[in-house]
Amino acid sequence: MTPTLAALLCLGLSLGPRTHVQAGPFPKPTLWAEPGSVISWGSPVTIWCQGSLEAQEYRLDKEGSPEPWDRNNPLEPKNKARFSIPSITEHHAGRYRCHYYSSAGWSEPSDPLELVMTGAYSKPTLSALPSPVVASGGNMTLQCGSQKGYHHFVLMKEGEHQLPRTLDSQQLHSGGFQALFPVGPVNPSHRWRFTCYYYYMNTPRVWSHPSDPLEILPSGVSRKPSLLTLQGPVLAPGQSLTLQCGSDVGYDRFVLYKEGERDFLQRPGQQPQAGLSQANFTLGPVSPSHGGQYRCYGAHNLSSEWSAPSDPLNILMAGQIYDTVSLSAQPGPTVASGENVTLLCQSWWQFDTFLLTKEGAAHPPLRLRSMYGAHKYQAEFPMSPVTSAHAGTYRCYGSYSSNPHLLSFPSEPLELMVSGHSGGSSLPPTGPPSTPASHAKDYTVENLIRMGMAGLVLVFLGILLFEAQHSQRNPQDAAGR
Repeated sequence: MTPTLAALLCLGLSLGPRTHVQAGPFPKPTLWAEPGSVISWGSPVTIWCQGSLEAQEYRLDKEGSPEPWDRNNPLEPKNKARFSIPSITEHHAGRYRCHYYSSAGWSEPSDPLELVMTGAYSKPTLSALPSPVVASGGNMTLQCGSQKGYHHFVLMKEGEHQLPRTLDSQQLHSGGFQALFPVGPVNPSHRWRFTCYYYYMNTPRVWSHPSDPLEILPSGVSRKPSLLTLQGPVLAPGQSLTLQCGSDVGYDRFVLYKEGERDFLQRPGQQPQAGLSQANFTLGPVSPSHGGQYRCYGAHNLSSEWSAPSDPLNILMAGQIYDTVSLSAQPGPTVASGENVTLLCQSWWQFDTFLLTKEGAAHPPLRLRSMYGAHKYQAEFPMSPVTSAHAGTYRCYGSYSSNPHLLSFPSEPLELMVSGHSGGSSLPPTGPPSTPASHAKDYTVENLIRMGMAGLVLVFLGILLFEAQHSQRNPQDAAGR
């Protein structure tokens, strides 16, 4: 063996084990928190650090702390360690990293873990603009707001592992603060459920209580259900209200949404008979806040996409305006079938709109704008030609355009009566029917009396004429008399 070859062999043997150790550093550990990294005040949380099977010790560091936050021995099979926090406080909120130690030394640090404590401040509000109902594939805006001047708002989506979205707050003219988060395009393949928080700039990992959760309703193009009320569209406070959403498509679940609300009600579908499905939404006893426009949607259990919306249903609350109204019929409340009648709703007070309801009718109330005339505000509801279907009991109400779902007290009821078939306006004759022989002379009692009186008048005039002639012939006799 030459000296050069021997030297190379010795060098190779001496470098072999060292090269194996330094072929690449141990993989950096992974750090995570259970049940999550956003924890409400006072709740427990466990931080896990997973490294290598050759790890002898794990260390947890908190940013800003000069000393290691905690040290723990590995759990079998030594590839991870557990760090427990029994009750989280503001002191625990922060940014963490972990390392592990082996015979080769300390590993590089893990990626950071942001541990957030919530519940430090009152909750914000979260609403969808223009509504939480959006067509599949559409976009919308979520508004997170508060009355206090917090620096940042955070939007979180349920089931999403991406980092939460953060926006600076904007002050409103009303004095409140908000952040607007664009959302979309909406995909119905998974649930769209959000919450939001706020925090101060100097404590970015200490958040408020969460807002109430807001669920987005992606609606599709499948056939719309129907929505009806079992009590009628006009109610007084304290009454019960049940809205029924139904379809012949066979939907497994239904939701009811009121325009302007931030949330909706959901019910499982029932099958009253084969091929039909429905759900009843009981709202009551009702208050003025129940007045508004409602729609419902249906969906199948195997799909996250909802149907097209039902036609809108307006629920009106009576007795919310104390100004009175009156109802009358022109020319009167009794009319023959085929003729014309107008129901006149009037008030001395300035209503923007008048509504006319018919007791037991399935259709919504008739609505007309108010007109001013004869020192009153009024609306004319013409009905022509009248049929037996128009008969019934009517009432009218007044409302203001600022809140069209709040009505006045009702007018006194007006009962419209429809009689007979259409014909002439004069009453039929009261005497016996005439015959062809009676056309020349009519021997009714009334005519006989008239004929007798005429004869007496003629006799009287004859007597006067005779006396006048007799006086002219014998003037002396007349003077003597």
